[in-house]
Amino acid sequence: MFRDGARKSMWQAEIKRFETLPTQDQLFDVAIVGGGITGVSTAYRLQLTGLKCILLEANNLGFGTTGGTTAHINDFFDTTYKEAISKFGLENAKLLAQSGKEAIQIVHNNVQRHSIDCDFEYKNAHLFAVEDDQVKALEDIVDGAHQIGYEMTYVDEIDYPIPFKKAVIVPKQAQFHPVKYIKALAEAFEQAGGMIVENCLCESYNEESDDVTLVTSLGDIKAKNVVYATHTPPGISLLHFTTAPYRSYAIAFTLKNDNYPETLGYDLYDPYHYYRTHRVDGETYIIAGGEDHKTGHVEDTGECFSNLENYCRQHFDMDTVKFAWSSQYFEPVDGMPSIGIAPSSNGRVYIAAGYRGNGMTFGTIASAVITDLITGTESPYEKLFNPKRFKPTAGFTSFVKENATVVKDFIGDKLSMERIQSLAEIKEGEAKVVKYEGNSYAIYAEQDGNLHVLKSTCPHAQCEVRWNNAELSWDCPCHGSRFNINGRILTGPATEGLERLDEDLSS
Repeated sequence: MFRDGARKSMWQAEIKRFETLPTQDQLFDVAIVGGGITGVSTAYRLQLTGLKCILLEANNLGFGTTGGTTAHINDFFDTTYKEAISKFGLENAKLLAQSGKEAIQIVHNNVQRHSIDCDFEYKNAHLFAVEDDQVKALEDIVDGAHQIGYEMTYVDEIDYPIPFKKAVIVPKQAQFHPVKYIKALAEAFEQAGGMIVENCLCESYNEESDDVTLVTSLGDIKAKNVVYATHTPPGISLLHFTTAPYRSYAIAFTLKNDNYPETLGYDLYDPYHYYRTHRVDGETYIIAGGEDHKTGHVEDTGECFSNLENYCRQHFDMDTVKFAWSSQYFEPVDGMPSIGIAPSSNGRVYIAAGYRGNGMTFGTIASAVITDLITGTESPYEKLFNPKRFKPTAGFTSFVKENATVVKDFIGDKLSMERIQSLAEIKEGEAKVVKYEGNSYAIYAEQDGNLHVLKSTCPHAQCEVRWNNAELSWDCPCHGSRFNINGRILTGPATEGLERLDEDLSS
């Protein structure tokens, strides 16, 4: 199984390949774009209602964030209940908590129904303040939780060898092997009559009054409804200015003393560290994550792995780091995901985006929300997650801040390239955006000196890409599109790659 980076995650086992091709005259009830947890869960759930569904994936199932998650399934979120009460009111905060509990139950029910061997386990979680200035933040989190009747209890001990000031335990969270889970759910979807097509890039769509035509790399596909389970849809829409792309880093390591924690763990740094234990191929690991930053906004991404490992070595009796990988998620400006009819749609195109660091939970509840909307069933979460909710109210200050950054990237990158002198500065194993005879190029030099030369402008919104040395990719800092050294798309919303130059400029 491949995923969107040069580094291997611990979930990358072989996965069944799906090669069925639709005929051009078929009309589907729903076409689902994206083969991660959102797309697979939604396709499966819709198919069970009797609708005729097709799942389209540009690469292979689990290629994106689902193949790089650390696979915590929480019903407390990066947006705290205190924040949710402040921005959306008490009743909506209660709805948010309800959605988390329902998501965990959906995963559990699917596992039970199909006897899915995906290491699903209920786990307690420890949330702890490491420094004095984190204590008030923890107290606010607990206060908000108690206001909506959510269980958090102060404890004197935690399951991690990390000194702390104050801590709580949160019961009945969960974890699993994400790729095993979506693989089994995809097979159940297929057995129920659904169709899966991999290596099918959806380039654009045309929404009519009766149906939607998807323009794909394998030809046009028609459906009555389309669901984009891809973080962001193609084109440029309001959604691209209400979410911001971030990368998070993870390592999986063994211990010398075999004292593996039994709970999920989270500190309150910003960005925070998160931990859990998982056993893969007979070996037990601690998975640690953190060092998050906006995509394309850190010059040396390899340093993020070093920082995470060094922090863990301060507290754990570490033996060997066996895996190190990074993944992408999107931060919504008001802290709430967007799940429902796309802002630019007349009612036939749906999106699920802006999950923050809670993709497994929101990706699962999205399947329930979107299924309810398409089948005409009332969803309790429709208004809460409505993608058309954005107005100059909740999160407006953050909205302005995020867009100021995007504008800076649109303009600042163009100016900074004027300072780049020549290709001669590129050394073996290096990559830069450079100026060459009045044009700008993204250039990567392999160890043998072979140059990969691309136009440096992201085709989505004309931002200039930046090099990610940890994953050997070109990342767009504006909306999170990512490309490999040959210019091939790794992550949307771009629907075409960086232009590759045939001329060899190494001479």
